[in-house]
Amino acid sequence: MALTQERRLVTPIPGPASQALMARKHAAVPAAVATTMPVFAAEASGGIVKDVDGNQLIDLGSGIAVTTVGVSAPRVVDAVAAQAAAYTHTCFMVTPYEPYVAVAEALNRLTPGDHEKRTALFNSGAEAVENAVKIARAHTGRQAVVVFDHAYHGRTNLTMAMTAKSMPYKHGFGPFSPEVYRAPMSYPFRDGIKDGRLAAERALDVIDKQVGAANLAAVVIEPIQGEGGFVVPAEGFLAAIAQWCTENGVVFVADEVQSGFGRTGAMYACEHEGVVPDLVVTAKGVADGLPLSAVTGRAAIMDAAHASGLGGTYGGNPLACAAALATIEILEAEGLVARAGAIESLMRDRLHRVAADDPRIGDVRGRGAMIAIELVDAAGEPDAALAKRLASACHTEGVIILTCGTWGNVIRFLPPLTISDALLHEALDVLTTALQEA
Repeated sequence: MALTQERRLVTPIPGPASQALMARKHAAVPAAVATTMPVFAAEASGGIVKDVDGNQLIDLGSGIAVTTVGVSAPRVVDAVAAQAAAYTHTCFMVTPYEPYVAVAEALNRLTPGDHEKRTALFNSGAEAVENAVKIARAHTGRQAVVVFDHAYHGRTNLTMAMTAKSMPYKHGFGPFSPEVYRAPMSYPFRDGIKDGRLAAERALDVIDKQVGAANLAAVVIEPIQGEGGFVVPAEGFLAAIAQWCTENGVVFVADEVQSGFGRTGAMYACEHEGVVPDLVVTAKGVADGLPLSAVTGRAAIMDAAHASGLGGTYGGNPLACAAALATIEILEAEGLVARAGAIESLMRDRLHRVAADDPRIGDVRGRGAMIAIELVDAAGEPDAALAKRLASACHTEGVIILTCGTWGNVIRFLPPLTISDALLHEALDVLTTALQEA
């Protein structure tokens, strides 16, 4: 029986069954593996997550931008079941299989640009980012990597070095990988620079002085920052950085782990500004919840690494590849990229109306179904306490929302693209009431 697409609270949040499971979690799982919600999932579909107590929660998180086409979409489930019945694993590096090649062909087609491309598959976003850096270093013969303020690229040693925020991602885990440098990001709400090319000049001046193009293998950037606060750079910033990279033989890497695969109303966020990266990193939404990531890029760059220099036992697992191919079919057949644009229109309209009456919402930003509000105090400073209260209140009322941002003062919205307008409006009603009472 299909899960009804409605919010329903039958116990307080969390209910007794979730509380019992949380006690087991505390006894069995390290405290460092924290959870946003105090409930345990039992079932999910579309825009609803049902917990073990029978409560049905509106999902505005999508497992952090993963279940873009809805949890356990039937076409994905059928594809994974059929693949599991055929074979679950052989290791592509030992006995290759067609689904890996088919996913690579699809990503070569879907990523920006009509140049000749190659794709290599991995397991997680962080793993793919690391491999993008490896590929760029092999291609250029250089070592340095530039990233940006507020960036998040992962939790492995290299990607921790690339990530800006210390707590909780980096604190106590050093020393980190060397030859990683940081430049100022375009953050119009905070830096006041509305001209993206001026913001790029500021960043490139830092890069020139602190690194030097002759030493630089890659510039790695999120076209819309994720954990850093859904920061959308001023128009022209990405293009200016990409142009500088081309002129100086530096590999321009778009980390589209969170912003890619239809999430922003384009297949990849950099398309909004007509930017064609040298390498694109894909993960999260690509396989509807199964672990899969990819690096796709210009053939000459991707082919620079030596034989067996790229790979991994589970990279491009057959089940994940089947899920990815089905996800792509759903995105294209159901027009979900366009649906992301419709979600943006609905959410921006509602949030701007709330912001007009509440100065604590300092900024409404984002693209597609990747929207955020930045919360501030009377002096315009980041208000993380308000964000925490607001998120907790929404959780209690059965709406899954997430916080983010360097200062923890941003509420981000990542609904599945299959969610109904009715559920979005209901969730925003809950948010509005919670904000009034916070």
